[in-house]
Amino acid sequence: MEFLEILKVILLGIVEGITEWLPISSTGHMLLVDEIFPLKLREEFKEMFLVVIQLGAILAVVVMFWKKLFPFALKKEEVIAENESELKTVKTKLTADMGILNLWGKVLVACVPAAIIGILFDDWLEAKLHNSLVISLMLILYGVAFILIEQRNKNKELPIQTTDGITYKHALIIGAFQILSLIPGTSRSGATIIGALLIGVSRPAGAEFTFFLAIPVMVGASGIKLLKFFMESGGFTGPELGYLLIGAAVAFIVSMLAIKFLMNFVKKHDFKVFGWYRIVLGAVVIGALVIPSFF
Repeated sequence: MEFLEILKVILLGIVEGITEWLPISSTGHMLLVDEIFPLKLREEFKEMFLVVIQLGAILAVVVMFWKKLFPFALKKEEVIAENESELKTVKTKLTADMGILNLWGKVLVACVPAAIIGILFDDWLEAKLHNSLVISLMLILYGVAFILIEQRNKNKELPIQTTDGITYKHALIIGAFQILSLIPGTSRSGATIIGALLIGVSRPAGAEFTFFLAIPVMVGASGIKLLKFFMESGGFTGPELGYLLIGAAVAFIVSMLAIKFLMNFVKKHDFKVFGWYRIVLGAVVIGALVIPSFF
């Protein structure tokens, strides 16, 4: 393993950990970082790395929301003896929380639209749309969308304040918006949060549902990328496995901080600041692409 490549991997892990959960496009930011500080590794490994590194970010969601996500728990039940001479016993059994199972049902429904389109068009999207111009245009487009939607919702009391209020119909609509995130620069969390805001879901509830939705989506996407990588290249070298583990570990640690920040931020603020950030970054990238052509 080379020290300079380790530093690049750590940088990509930091970028992934921050941008995966903020609505500013993790894929777009990592592709831009890789253009500035390109990894000197096999191209097929790099393509896989930029997706599978997200597993570190996903682990952060699982750890932070374990009680809200895991539907089974051990519960104790006291059984009183029929006569006083016998001691009462305590039985412990595994019980399911139907509310959590219902939440997982909605999450899986929301995954369907993007899963179908992603499986069918993954290679085409990667070949045609993974470039700086598309990323910058999507950054600007959805930055404007965030500002307009937040302006529309200003001083409104949105009817759906918790994830429990999200119905299967709402979940399917949010999932349809997730299709937009297949275009780099859009942001998976950004697209789903926009969809949630448009149908009346509050910022905290929309952000939380987006976190949950990311688990099957990103695990599935990572699984597909890993399968393709093994089929096409035969597997990891020792250093490549080390780079992947370092990147995922950094993404996990940074994601823990980013998720806490976002959940606290959206309780008091809207998403306009992220909209303006997207517009400025998109404009800077376009400027960097266009200005050199005049010289």
